[in-house]
Amino acid sequence: MKTTDYTENPFKLQISFHKVIESLEEIALTDVDYRANYAKALLKEIEPFPELRDGIASLAQIEEHSVLIQYLLADLFPTALSNNEIKAVSIPFQDITFNYSGRFTRIMDQAGPDFDISIRNFDEHQFYVFSCCMILNSYYGQHFDFAKPLFYDIPDADGIIKHYRILYNADFIEVIPTEKAVPITPEDILLLADSFDNLELWKEKFPNESWILKGFGIMTLFDATIESSISNLKSTLLSLEEKSEINQENLTSIFRSIYRMSDLEIGFTAFNAVEAKFVSIPFEKGIKSHILADDNTDCDSFLCDCSYDTLVSEQKYFIISDVQAYADEHPEEARFTTHLLSQNIRSCIFAPLVKNERILGVIELVSAQPRELNSINANKLDFVLPFLVDTIDRHYSDLQNQIDAIIQKEYTAIHPSVYWKFRDEALLHVADRTNSLAFKEIVFKEVIPLYGQIDIKGSSTARNEAIQKDLTTQLSLLQTLFGYIGKNMDLPVVQQNVFELGQLEKQLQLNLKADTESQIQNYIVDEIHPILEHFKSNGGNVNALILQYFEALDPKINMIYAARKDFDKTLSVINKKMAYILDQKQEMAQTYFPHYYERFKTDGVEHNLYIGASIAPQQPYNTIYLSNLRLWQLQAMCELENEYFRLRPSLPYDLDVTSLILVFSSAISIRFRMDEKRFDVDGTYNARYEVVKKRIDKANVKGTNQRITEKGKITIVYSQNHEETEYRRYIEFLQHKNILGMDVEKLEVEDLQGVTGLRALRISVLYQEEIEKLSYTYQDLLEELN
Repeated sequence: MKTTDYTENPFKLQISFHKVIESLEEIALTDVDYRANYAKALLKEIEPFPELRDGIASLAQIEEHSVLIQYLLADLFPTALSNNEIKAVSIPFQDITFNYSGRFTRIMDQAGPDFDISIRNFDEHQFYVFSCCMILNSYYGQHFDFAKPLFYDIPDADGIIKHYRILYNADFIEVIPTEKAVPITPEDILLLADSFDNLELWKEKFPNESWILKGFGIMTLFDATIESSISNLKSTLLSLEEKSEINQENLTSIFRSIYRMSDLEIGFTAFNAVEAKFVSIPFEKGIKSHILADDNTDCDSFLCDCSYDTLVSEQKYFIISDVQAYADEHPEEARFTTHLLSQNIRSCIFAPLVKNERILGVIELVSAQPRELNSINANKLDFVLPFLVDTIDRHYSDLQNQIDAIIQKEYTAIHPSVYWKFRDEALLHVADRTNSLAFKEIVFKEVIPLYGQIDIKGSSTARNEAIQKDLTTQLSLLQTLFGYIGKNMDLPVVQQNVFELGQLEKQLQLNLKADTESQIQNYIVDEIHPILEHFKSNGGNVNALILQYFEALDPKINMIYAARKDFDKTLSVINKKMAYILDQKQEMAQTYFPHYYERFKTDGVEHNLYIGASIAPQQPYNTIYLSNLRLWQLQAMCELENEYFRLRPSLPYDLDVTSLILVFSSAISIRFRMDEKRFDVDGTYNARYEVVKKRIDKANVKGTNQRITEKGKITIVYSQNHEETEYRRYIEFLQHKNILGMDVEKLEVEDLQGVTGLRALRISVLYQEEIEKLSYTYQDLLEELN
């Protein structure tokens, strides 16, 4: 028999077999079969030893009566299963074990005489609190869920550590208070639920040997070596595997099973250590943050010192078993507790996820029931957090890869189609240990350019109108306000301000110059607002009107910014949507033949395409790929027009767009400019293409003041007859597909500086809610013609 090493115990042990003896007495009274005779004989055998019924307090007596004990427990330890089951008599959570099954005996013999069996990661603190919880549940009818997986780690004959999961059967145990027992009140129970770490409190409420534990327990082990090893391996591989699906539904289901709570909800909040800020994290299906509830918040302003230090500084669990009671007791945490109560959170556990001493975030367990989550069942998290930490860490790695991809896509010019050439050059420098190799310029020769743009028509005029509208509104408000002030206060300076505001408004209506906006803004902010701030102290109606005026201003610039804000938002939405559609279609176009692609957001979206054998030398190049890309580009412009048609009703500012394609059949070279970190045309001759690009969108139809671009139509600019012939084929094909209208205008473009002889085709777009087939290939066109 092995005894516990714990110095203090809320129980005074009386190992007794009274329940088994009582069962034998009932069998003996039946007097019907051999079982009754067996029971009578066994009862007669144990009659001289009343301690077997009343309770054994000495370990020596266990050894002395080992044979009788074996007889008494024969039904619980059947001989037929002795070599199969790993079983012994034990007291829960204590290393008192005896009456081993045959298999258990062999396991202990193989471990060696010097091996001391003890529960893994189980200390005196846990032992004492869990023993007290047995009393609370058994005697006081509570339901503290303190069970967690317990293991014995036992070496075999070869020294290999095996892991055995422990199961206790406490059916034969009674809990009895002694005269030393302290009566436990409902308030004590609430206090204990929040005080797992306060061992002194538990010892105060359950003094040493103040309760009697009478009876015995049965401990059954099963070999969990494989499961434990797989778990460890899984934790290691989680950080290396491809990202698995992380979502609210999956995690909630898992934790509800662990905690056996149907209303348990799970959440996660990321932690930005650089800014000391809780932030939401973009999981695929979204995991709700109960701490934030949609708002990014500075940790130190949202949480008080206690909760912040526990989670962030000490990296420990922060547990509230009754949020309402906690709010009453801790008014300094009012902002946090009000936030929780507004979400119907009545008990919660917040556990920091820590990897290499770095906080990744906080896992949140919340319940609508008070005291359902507490400092006792919080210990269950110890077993599952390692898996969560590795999963979240892996997600962060995947997220960082996505961020890096966006940075490369949006902020650098190294497109995937030309990445191979940069990589080859970089590898040469990695291999050069002397650091003497000069960086070669990246050049792609003999490529055909394609250029297109969807432009905001009259964006400068629309922007000026927005400026004019905002400034006129603000000047009118100020004139009305100062007029009211002048009626109530006879101050000449007020009349002077009214006059100057009127003059500015007249000037604004006549002509908006480049400096008009800044001039009016400086006058209002530097001269008018200080006067209003002074009059605010007068109270009454003047004060109310001044406050109403300031509330109408944009807080960032202290000016009316409604029309300009709508214009800026509209421009941003259009650019973002157009760029997104173009990027999405580009992914498909790359499958036809790799080509270099770049786009720019200005007052609209421009794009450049370059295709040629030098960009993808590993693939055979044919002019059919150029034809395919030109047809794709024309369709893409049609789709951008249609997308804007569908988007336009929802925009806060009404604007028109125009679309243009520039056809250029001469091969050029493009060179990566190291200083600008972008590609540009190479050489004087090739620069003609850039000149045409920069000037064509503002060009007029020859002999008129009409722009070559027009809303609702696509303009295709070219210079050679075979280019016109080619594009007319594309137009006829898309007319047949009801994508383009039947009207085709042929225009001559006015002579530009250094560029003459340009012509254009202009054709209307057929707007529709949905396009049946978004992209037709050059092969589709050939099949249609045939």
